[in-house]
Amino acid sequence: MNTNPGLIGTKLGNTQIFLDDGEVRRVTAIKAGPCVVVGKRTPEKDGYAALQLGFGDRREKLVNKPEAGNFKKAGVEAPRVVREFRVDESLLERFEVGQSLGVADIFQDGQFVDVSGTSKGRGFTGVMKRHNFAGAGTVGHGTHEYKRHGGSIGMNMTPGRTLRGQKMAGQHGNKKATILNLQIVRVLSDENIVLVDGGVPGPRNGFVTVKGAIKKAAVPLPEPPAKADDSEEAVEAPEATEEG
Repeated sequence: MNTNPGLIGTKLGNTQIFLDDGEVRRVTAIKAGPCVVVGKRTPEKDGYAALQLGFGDRREKLVNKPEAGNFKKAGVEAPRVVREFRVDESLLERFEVGQSLGVADIFQDGQFVDVSGTSKGRGFTGVMKRHNFAGAGTVGHGTHEYKRHGGSIGMNMTPGRTLRGQKMAGQHGNKKATILNLQIVRVLSDENIVLVDGGVPGPRNGFVTVKGAIKKAAVPLPEPPAKADDSEEAVEAPEATEEG
């Protein structure tokens, strides 16, 4: 299970950038965040540790009463999308309900991530497009209209039926897909955009989740910006002296 923190975002599209050494990198731009923490799951209450993040805005008429009650209790506006991210228990105290998270709070340049989304729906497709079949190897010996067929699917006597799981034509795409080990080429913190090397599932403006790569060493979260130390001693003004 991937317990690395992540964010919800939308796929903006593909482009290319040039690095300092002149290398060109084909990247996908993802607007990840800002996401708001709408809930926390604790081992004491729920049996596991997780963060519930919301992304985008939703019209009030599209929010049902149970959801509206939960968001009102958390003190946040109703988001367009809500996703739950399993995290390590030690990270829960770092986040608070209502906190806004941007890309600079989670990701950094050079980090490897896993991107999940819903693949493009391609409708009812044949075996060549759906399963990468090679098609008929020959059109000789009286073969007609059989170039793109799937071929034999079962046996005669034993077992005398078609086994389950045979690769056939059918619905293609429109399923959750995850691409592993994509490297973040650049983090644009001002625009909350990450540029990842390679392609990610789904169409433009489709929702995706970006998490730290499960098959790579865990990368610690970037340190939050330093706050002014309230314990510093205030500079005392010199005492006024009476003249004469």
